[in-house]
Amino acid sequence: MESLTQSAPVSNKRLWAGRIMSALAVLFLTFDGVIHVLKPAPVVAGFTDLGWSPTLAVPLGIIELVCLALYLIPRTSMLGAVLLTGYLGGAIATNLRVAAPLFSNTLFPIYVAVFLWGGLYLRDYALRAVFPIRR
Repeated sequence: MESLTQSAPVSNKRLWAGRIMSALAVLFLTFDGVIHVLKPAPVVAGFTDLGWSPTLAVPLGIIELVCLALYLIPRTSMLGAVLLTGYLGGAIATNLRVAAPLFSNTLFPIYVAVFLWGGLYLRDYALRAVFPIRR
């Protein structure tokens, strides 16, 4: 059995599929984190509608961007994915609390997490070794 510290070759198709999935999640999270930091009127209104103080937008945006930076660094990508999963879980809980629309608001963070983890799974041998898909 191959050690988890050694990387097994990844097929070109798997690698590019993983990169594309990760890129889609990263683009969304970058946009989301930046608008939280910039705090335009729609963000302030959204925080108010969700029952959160708009003063929390900037700290939450910074936390999101730091977690995203960890995800983008190959050596810390799994830590970043775990932290972003927690962050997205908070978004799910918040949307459930205010009875936001299920498919557009409440489940969207799950879609983002699937792309984060799916992209990482396709690109990272160690993650596939820990969670193998068996035939």
